[in-house]
Amino acid sequence: MSEPSVEIQEAAARRKGLLRRLYDWVLHWAETPYGGAALFVNAFAESSFFPIPPDALLIAMCIGQSKRSYRFAFWCSVASVLGGAAGYWIGFTAWGVAGPLFFKYVPSFTPQAFAHVGELYENYNFWVVFTAGFTPIPYKLITIGAGVFEINFGIFMVASVLSRSARFFLVAALIRKFGPVIKSFIDRYFNLLSVIFMVLLAGGFLVFKYVVR
Repeated sequence: MSEPSVEIQEAAARRKGLLRRLYDWVLHWAETPYGGAALFVNAFAESSFFPIPPDALLIAMCIGQSKRSYRFAFWCSVASVLGGAAGYWIGFTAWGVAGPLFFKYVPSFTPQAFAHVGELYENYNFWVVFTAGFTPIPYKLITIGAGVFEINFGIFMVASVLSRSARFFLVAALIRKFGPVIKSFIDRYFNLLSVIFMVLLAGGFLVFKYVVR
């Protein structure tokens, strides 16, 4: 297999550098009086177009003010679900105009990934949204896809509320209980643990389906 061209490598390095600077910029809000507002905006925007998940800022906010961890998780959940509804609206009403822009400028949006989302939605409406809301799967890809493929909005909202709340409250609970010592563990393993949790959950439902019937 041939090595990527120098131009491709340089473009990838520029994107990586840009994302790192954006990540650092988001994180710095935790040290300002506007951290709560920044967390809300981050969580809302990440659900439809922004590339940086709110988890890092949520962790920093919870470490700095552990007694308010659950409050931060609540507002993060509310903002993320509202942002998901906005993403649904974009997909449902404006995808013909917005689609080319998303494919060009928003990380994780590719025609191939979007086609795959459509295939998944044909059979797993609720679980597609729930899995993306809880795991590292790009949530924005799923929220906009739900609108494009006209998934039932009620099902979409229920799955979003449950998954986003579970994710953010889990982070807040870990920080509140274990403090800063858990930060490196979450940074390194949280995505893996969330995937394992979903696999176990899906396995439990399969057992229930075939044993209790």
